[in-house]
Amino acid sequence: MISGEQRGPVTVLTLDHGKANAVDTELCRGLVAALDEMLREGTPAVVLTGTGRIFSAGVDLFQVLDGGEEYLREFLPALDAMLRAVIEFPHPLVAAVNGHAVAGGCVLACGCDRRLMAGAGADGKAGRIGVPELAVGVPFPTMPLEVLRTAVSSATFRDLVYSGRTVAPEEAMELGLVDRVVDADDLLGEACAEAERLSDLPEDAFALTKRQFWTPALDAMDRHGPAWSAEVLTQWSSETTQDRIRRYLDKTMGQKKG
Repeated sequence: MISGEQRGPVTVLTLDHGKANAVDTELCRGLVAALDEMLREGTPAVVLTGTGRIFSAGVDLFQVLDGGEEYLREFLPALDAMLRAVIEFPHPLVAAVNGHAVAGGCVLACGCDRRLMAGAGADGKAGRIGVPELAVGVPFPTMPLEVLRTAVSSATFRDLVYSGRTVAPEEAMELGLVDRVVDADDLLGEACAEAERLSDLPEDAFALTKRQFWTPALDAMDRHGPAWSAEVLTQWSSETTQDRIRRYLDKTMGQKKG
């Protein structure tokens, strides 16, 4: 599900969870465990990437439909815990976005300290990145919304959230959603170099600065999280929302078949 590879001082964690690296309870807990292991081992820097041409296609909506409220009561806290583990990881954590990073996949990348994204391949195709939650018909869980709010400008935040659109790598860089676009063949090497550069900074100063950077998001989560999370659970569990998800999946699957 999550494999590790050492590249010099940097550990590359690769998401390998089904065809789309969909975010579910298992993946959330797996990434928390992997980052905990990195801390125990004293790993100075980590690169997070995916397999093939998908970084992560976001929340596993099929499991949401199948499991209903019972599954969501388990999944939503696990999602918050995963994102908290990412932003509280005291060492450099760089996202090597190898392809599509949609919804929860986009937010996961935004929780990293730097984001590099692969450009178009030899076939001219490139991944897309964005947060189509409202287009799907679901509200944002609190932690994902705060992570996105912190990672991009206010204008970009509003644009991406309300439009629900996904963008190509070059536009993502213009919006500040990713820091750099690099050739797909060079992505891991460039991401590792970036992570190693960050690891050369004073460890204690970096960790404190990172905590300061993410404090507003964590404060908002602590202040409003319980109440908002209850509303999110209610809405995600409702039959109305479940019908919206079904229609979205039917439309998406139909487009792929066509």
